Amino acid sequence: MLSRFFSRFLTQDIAMDLGTANTLLYTRKHGIFINEPSVVAVDAVSRKVLAVGAAAKEYLGRTPQNICAIRPMKDGVIADFDITREMIAHFVGKCISGLRLVKPSMVICIPTGITQVEKKAVIDAALLSGARSVSLVEEPMAAAIGAGMPVQEPLGNLVLDIGGGTSEVALISMTGIAVSQSVRVAGDAMNLAVQHYLREAFRLEVGENTAENVKKILGAALPQNNSLRLEVSGKDLVYGGPRVVTVTEGDICEALHDPVQAVVETVLRALEQAPPALAADVYDNGLLMAGGGALLRGLDQCIARATHLKVAVDKDPLTTVLRGTAQAMLYREDYEGIFIN
Repeated sequence: MLSRFFSRFLTQDIAMDLGTANTLLYTRKHGIFINEPSVVAVDAVSRKVLAVGAAAKEYLGRTPQNICAIRPMKDGVIADFDITREMIAHFVGKCISGLRLVKPSMVICIPTGITQVEKKAVIDAALLSGARSVSLVEEPMAAAIGAGMPVQEPLGNLVLDIGGGTSEVALISMTGIAVSQSVRVAGDAMNLAVQHYLREAFRLEVGENTAENVKKILGAALPQNNSLRLEVSGKDLVYGGPRVVTVTEGDICEALHDPVQAVVETVLRALEQAPPALAADVYDNGLLMAGGGALLRGLDQCIARATHLKVAVDKDPLTTVLRGTAQAMLYREDYEGIFIN
């Protein structure tokens, strides 16, 4: 009884979606409290942190030589350990107010395809940032829980989570992953595809933030009627000066063709490996999409055409994974089997 009171009211447990593009944190007291870009601005010489999150994202592509804007997560895993630790510590500090009598325990979601070394890096970074203990949950499992799928039943639940660095498909039954496929093609790859297309088709060089904005406004997985147009500014590659071009929905649909096909093929590979009984469940129940990439217009229709399945997008795909991670943290006894460490 006392230990339950202690864990409920004295500790400040945290659920974290440590993403390539954005980091989200959930606490017992505040709910979803942090939702900021996974970007850190540092002094290039001293490595002193100057800004974290939304403030640091404004630095991307705009810094002088003595300042670096770093995205310490790449393809869903830690690319810069020290900066990731600083970033986690910053976000945790914003979540926990008052006197820290006890260090928080953390539940962090991770991609399914990462190595043991990459998992250990996540755990070590969280511990060094001030966590008492760290538990890991795979992202597709967290997405399924967050979307309210019956993951504890002997029933096939198919989920596709498209984040910033990875797209992951998992077929889940009885709190276990029966089949999974992961590809390091997601939101970042789509941004790069937009940048490449603008270079090749318009001879225009644009920054990462501009490419992301173009993708959000004009991005589509299926051919569009070109009713939407957007003026995009950047650097002319022919004469080197600034230039503005008009880009259509059709242009960006063409630009995104390859990453969209990579996601579709990942879903098809997962379905090929599905046991017959679970495949029958998937045919009845369909596929659920989560993650920021699920917001790409027409992607659900594109996958439905390729797989002949019903495809639904979660009501709030940007927070699906974090909601599931938080559910696992709050009701740890019920979801004991999903923790992978």
